[in-house]
Amino acid sequence: MSEITIYHNPRCSKSRETLALIRENGVEPEIREYLKEIPSKDELKLVLAKLDLNIKDILRKGEKVYKDKFKGMNFTDEEWITIVLENPKLIERPIVIKGNKAVLGRPPENVLELL
Repeated sequence: MSEITIYHNPRCSKSRETLALIRENGVEPEIREYLKEIPSKDELKLVLAKLDLNIKDILRKGEKVYKDKFKGMNFTDEEWITIVLENPKLIERPIVIKGNKAVLGRPPENVLELL
């Protein structure tokens, strides 16, 4: 198992750029296609802790599902976590994890602090 994990969406250009940057630095990460392998609630909370962010910080507010169903609504963090797990497209990507630290790959160069 690799010491680096990337929450990856192969259709996302930033996610692909971040994956390429990791590989260019000689690391083959564990690739987690989170739209196919949706994280558990506990796993998502652990990722948020490693990012040192809350769930609202990683919401993709430009997604159609967000605009159509959730824009302007107020939910608790627990409710947002449930919503995100039911609509994983709302998770900002990519997320790269190494040990107890994680970064958002926006911009992709953020990943360099983990390599």
